Amino acid sequence: MKMLTRPEELILLAVLYLKGDAYCVPIHRRIIQVTGEKWSLGSVYMPLDRLVTKGYLTSRLSDSTPERGGRQKRIYTVTSLGIRALKKIQEVESSMRAGLSGILEEI
Repeated sequence: MKMLTRPEELILLAVLYLKGDAYCVPIHRRIIQVTGEKWSLGSVYMPLDRLVTKGYLTSRLSDSTPERGGRQKRIYTVTSLGIRALKKIQEVESSMRAGLSGILEEI
């Protein structure tokens, strides 16, 4: 299993957080809310496509909604492979941070 990039990790976490309402706009909003950084919609769409290709996400089209002029939303769900990738990145980060407590505060 290949390591996740930080944008891929944030997107997977946002999809988990949003549960059944995980389509691009709320994913985009959640990432901006949490990071405090500006993200273009393209910086969300491209990793979403990669995550689907890798099998970490699945997607489906929602029913049409009048608010969107009859257009459908592409809803994303994290797969078991995506959960494993998130657990792996968490373990790696934890290992990398082991022994650093206090060091970062001193800098």
